[in-house]
Amino acid sequence: MEKVKKTEEEWAKELSPEQYRILRQKGTERAFTGEYNESKGRGTYRCAGCGNPLFHSETKYNSGSGWPSFYAPYKAGHVDEIEDHSFAMVRTEVLCARCDGHLGHVFDDGPQPTGLRYCINSASLKFDPEE
Repeated sequence: MEKVKKTEEEWAKELSPEQYRILRQKGTERAFTGEYNESKGRGTYRCAGCGNPLFHSETKYNSGSGWPSFYAPYKAGHVDEIEDHSFAMVRTEVLCARCDGHLGHVFDDGPQPTGLRYCINSASLKFDPEE
C-alpha cells in the first residue's frame, strides 16, 4: 500500500481539530461520546485522514467499552499494529497502514472468530454506507 505523506500543517488544514488530535497526536475521545459507537448501518468504515478502508460493518459489535469495536480489519494490510508503552501500560496501538493515523488499540478479549477487539475512535473514521 502506497503511503500518504503530508506535513503536519497540511494535516491540520484538512482535518477537524478533533480528528487532528486523535489521528495525528494519538489522542482519544471520551467513552460513549463518539459518532459511531452506537451505529448499526451497513457499510465500510474508512480512515478519516486518507479514505483507506479499515473495517466493515459486518465485523462491528457492541463491546460495551464506549468506542466502536470490530473483531477484524477490512483486509490484511489495511491497519498496522505497534506496541504502545504510553500511560505506564503496554498495549497494541492500531494505525492506518496508508497514512499512519492513530485509530485506537486492539485487545485480545473480543468475540470469535478472531478473539480480538479493535477499539477505535469514531473521529478517526468516516462511514461509507452501502446502497
